[in-house]
Amino acid sequence: MSNRKIYRRAVPQEEPRTIGMAPKVGIRPVIDGRRQGVRESLEAQTMDMARRAASFISSNVRHTHGAPVECVVADSCIGGVAEAAEAAEMFEREGVGLSLTVTPCWCYGAETMDMHPWYPKAIWGLNFSDRPGAVYLAATKAAHDQKGLPVFTIYGAGVQDIEDYKITDDVGEMILRFVNAGLAVATIRNKSYLSIGSVSMGIAGSMIQEDFFEDYFGMRCEAVDMSEITRRMEEKIYDEKEFHNALQWVETYCTEGEDVNPESKQLGREEKDQNWETVVKMTFIMRDLMTGNPRLDDIGYGEEALGRNAIAAGFQGQRQWTDYFPNGDFSEAVLNSSFDWNGIREPYIIATENDTLNAACMLLGHQITNSAQIFGDIRTYWSAESVKRVTGYELTGKAADGIIHFLNSGSAALDGTGRQTRNNQPVMKPFWEIEEEEAKACLEATRWCPANLEYFRGGGFSSQFLTRGNMPVTMTRINMIKGLGPVLQIAEGFTVNIPGEVHQILNRRTDPTWPTTWFAPRLTGRDVFRDVYSVMDNWGSNHGVLSYGHIGDKFVTLASMLRIPVAMHNIPRERIFRPSAWGAFGTKDLEAADFRACQNYGPLYGKNG
Repeated sequence: MSNRKIYRRAVPQEEPRTIGMAPKVGIRPVIDGRRQGVRESLEAQTMDMARRAASFISSNVRHTHGAPVECVVADSCIGGVAEAAEAAEMFEREGVGLSLTVTPCWCYGAETMDMHPWYPKAIWGLNFSDRPGAVYLAATKAAHDQKGLPVFTIYGAGVQDIEDYKITDDVGEMILRFVNAGLAVATIRNKSYLSIGSVSMGIAGSMIQEDFFEDYFGMRCEAVDMSEITRRMEEKIYDEKEFHNALQWVETYCTEGEDVNPESKQLGREEKDQNWETVVKMTFIMRDLMTGNPRLDDIGYGEEALGRNAIAAGFQGQRQWTDYFPNGDFSEAVLNSSFDWNGIREPYIIATENDTLNAACMLLGHQITNSAQIFGDIRTYWSAESVKRVTGYELTGKAADGIIHFLNSGSAALDGTGRQTRNNQPVMKPFWEIEEEEAKACLEATRWCPANLEYFRGGGFSSQFLTRGNMPVTMTRINMIKGLGPVLQIAEGFTVNIPGEVHQILNRRTDPTWPTTWFAPRLTGRDVFRDVYSVMDNWGSNHGVLSYGHIGDKFVTLASMLRIPVAMHNIPRERIFRPSAWGAFGTKDLEAADFRACQNYGPLYGKNG
């Protein structure tokens, strides 16, 4: 591979690639409205508390496109209904998508509360005894609960002095968890999910449930037939300069891997080269379908230049496309990665086989982590006994209780190779932190194997890599249950290393040309997390998503905002952070209480009739 520089380190982008401004966080300083002494004595402290919260959030949270999150602090403290209305009008004008109310003192609860019907809301009541903000917190929480407007309550464990109202570690953690999830809710609203094609091989997840996206995510669903890709290829509705640059990039950085097809059936060099040209075109055509491309307007295709404002998409592929055309594996993998021929950039979200429910988890995972996602099959549970029987090797360490073979031909981001590092440990970074050598290492760790023609009669190329071990990851899946609706499953765990010869033996019992991640869920000794077999046995689908980090608690918080119950997780109780009203549905069995609360409140954007 050439040693020339392939990319410079990317910089955060000022604006998102989809239409609409990035949502802001509204900060609401509320105050005791009594004049002639009380309010006046609290004005400076209350407003300073709001400004501190705004500075803390903007310093610690970024959008997926890299820009720091902006906060909008109300022009004045809110002591009653009129000032609450003024703040609400300001927030609408400024593009606020969630609100944090802060106070060091008693205020008039229902008169000052945020009444927006779908903003995620939190209240931070300062814990000190002079004019306790915690009393306002409790009183206004009750008002929220009574009015059906769930609110997150933030209250520090330690009593603070009147002159010391800094953001303590526990308060800061709750603020960031709330803001991170609330931004995800606000960001995906009014965006699109784009189906390129329709149902793939009878997979239920590719049977798009428009009510789910509309009612729970506030998104619209768009669809184009796969023939649109053919039309754009044949009529050259793409940027030809980009096409030639992409081909050169492929030639330089995409190394072909083994061809597992019988020699008599292998495609010739000319056919493979034609396949490369096709899959490159497919890649930027899918991207243009999602978010548009102003270059198309320059060549006379103004309608096509607009795109579909899609923040996530799926490609059917099998079988109507792949029986005749090259598969979508290259396109999906490259789009989901944090880099391509145009440089290091924010990943796109596109699901193989148009699995809309896996795409939903990829979308949420990207919003939470700002990094790329790994799509895969929950392919095989390998017990320690089975591994030893087949290979003679005894699993140890995090793999000792067995491992799950996480594997799929399609849209596993190349970031999933684990070749990005922090403190000499493998990670998956937000794009603006990725060094050019790390992008290069991800490409060097990947081989592009000619497609298995038994599966993909039209040819193509599938990515082949092995994820480095010792990465903390979280596996998720949303499933649709008739009569219940969507439910979320979460399993925190680790990628694991096994000896190369053991990997080869196990991997060649399935298709060896696809990317592999060996995953060990973290066991708790209880319920479905008593062993690895039970985790796989209770997983609701053949697909799942791996996100970097132990972020199951963030998924729990986000799911509660969307009103999606969590059916399975291994998150310790002390990390669970949901709206305070959830406690009214039970405090002993939190999983059952979550189901009851979500059923009671219904999807964020309206119940189905």
